[in-house]
Amino acid sequence: MSLNKKIDLQRYKQAIDFSFNFYKESYRRGIKIPYFVYLTSVSNLIIENNGSTDEVVAALFHDIFEFENNSRHLNIIKRKFGTRVFNIIKQCSILDLNNNFLDNKKEFLESMSKMSQSSLLVSICDKLHSINCIINDHNKIGKKLWKNYYLSPEETFWYYKSLCKNFKKFLKNHKTLKDRFQRNINELDFLIKK
Repeated sequence: MSLNKKIDLQRYKQAIDFSFNFYKESYRRGIKIPYFVYLTSVSNLIIENNGSTDEVVAALFHDIFEFENNSRHLNIIKRKFGTRVFNIIKQCSILDLNNNFLDNKKEFLESMSKMSQSSLLVSICDKLHSINCIINDHNKIGKKLWKNYYLSPEETFWYYKSLCKNFKKFLKNHKTLKDRFQRNINELDFLIKK
């Protein structure tokens, strides 16, 4: 694996602008930060871990299927950024919005064995940043954090522990990311039991 893949900065800038325009009114659960900032953090983590331009671009839209009224945007993304980016986004998304939140998480876990390595990289960077945010928010506001989540602390821990197990099983390479994820699982477990 070569280090420091060249990222097409012009294409990345186009994706950043498009993502900003789509998500500018959205905020992350927990301590409210603009959702766009969350997405750029995920894309930066992919760059830091030698991801491709397609993976970095897909990170900026990885959950767009979960937003309502997005079919026009999905078509634009596919046309503007290509089928490979679109497919990564599709694999990273929960597609059945009629399921309850926990069922969607279970379905996602089951789908991981069929995901491409690119989708697994985007997903681990997303979930790693997400668990970092949960830990940081917990350290700032304590157990009040959980009122903003659909899952209980125990269900959240179960989900992230299951993700970690699946990343170790299905994601090739990226030992550093998998090790960081495991350390965060251990910290989340400690915080929940505290």
